[in-house]
Amino acid sequence: MEAKRDDLTRLLQVQDIDLEILRQKKKFDELPQREQIVQARRRKEAIGEKKAKVASLKKEIERKITRVGDEDASLVKKQQGVQAAMDAAKGDYRNVEARSKELAGIMKRRETLEGDMNHLTEELDKAQAVYDQAERALADVTAKEEESVVSFQKIGGKLKQEIASNQEKRDAILTEVDPALVRVYEKVANRTGGVAISYLQDNRCGACRSTIESGRLIELRAQAPLGTCPHCKRLLIIE
Repeated sequence: MEAKRDDLTRLLQVQDIDLEILRQKKKFDELPQREQIVQARRRKEAIGEKKAKVASLKKEIERKITRVGDEDASLVKKQQGVQAAMDAAKGDYRNVEARSKELAGIMKRRETLEGDMNHLTEELDKAQAVYDQAERALADVTAKEEESVVSFQKIGGKLKQEIASNQEKRDAILTEVDPALVRVYEKVANRTGGVAISYLQDNRCGACRSTIESGRLIELRAQAPLGTCPHCKRLLIIE
């Protein structure tokens, strides 16, 4: 394969840059902050769902408390009316007796409502405690998420700048290389994970380390300064 020595030197420089870019991209993809952010957001979603359920439970308990309070307030008025009727019916034994039974029924119902109210208040206090706990947990997870985001932006941003800078260097070098050779290099680099070019070392490929039989070795040397490894198909610089 025809190639100038200067082009090969530049391609080796580009390969070093390409490998550094791959390393930087891998480092970026593996930043622990990425997983921390994902986990924090999943945790926030779970806490949010729990908060919503508890909030719904609180509303239901509060509705029940309101109904009990309304019924008790209504009974208070009724109790006052019955008491007033009893006071007005002094001497009317039958009337007083009937009113007394009615009053006893009202008081018994109010006692039941008081028990219900106490139970509901306890339930509301428990629900509120769970809700407050979820609020604290959500605040804690949000703070950790924000911390991870800031760290990710700082470290990841620096890596992106380094990648962009290396990409510029790479592009600048390739403008000075034969376009046909660049196309071959790019094709091999994409296939081999970045290591597209190496040296012929004695009778071995410097990249895959495979031994090249004597017949093919003679052919390769005749192609100097650039040939192709018969095994891995990488470009080989032949000195």
